[in-house]
Amino acid sequence: MDLQGKVIAELPEKSGVSERSGKEWKTQSFVIETHEAYPHKMAFDVFGADRLERFGIQVGQEVLVSFDIDAHEYQGRWFNSIRAFDVRLVDPATLGAKPSEAKAQPETQSEAQPTAQPVQSNDDLPF
Repeated sequence: MDLQGKVIAELPEKSGVSERSGKEWKTQSFVIETHEAYPHKMAFDVFGADRLERFGIQVGQEVLVSFDIDAHEYQGRWFNSIRAFDVRLVDPATLGAKPSEAKAQPETQSEAQPTAQPVQSNDDLPF
């Protein structure tokens, strides 16, 4: 799933050592807010030092987050987990446009296709 929004919060980084493998792990949570008429907020986790470094997420950035949702049970209660597997920066000038529409628009005037001019006819028939 994907969701686009502005990063409004960065929570403290957490780290530890896996009991199973003995390897170190690192995770950090972020919160984004959408730009709808009634904005929604979503907290998501980025797991892994390599992903944290690669994504370089900062408060105030406009991002498109690709994520998986999973739930797990702990002591009879269920909890959702939203884990990002890709985070891409979005140009703030394209707000309101769908990501596919923003890519399809030409970047310069010279790339734009000329608009078709209506054909002028001497007769006044509608067909």
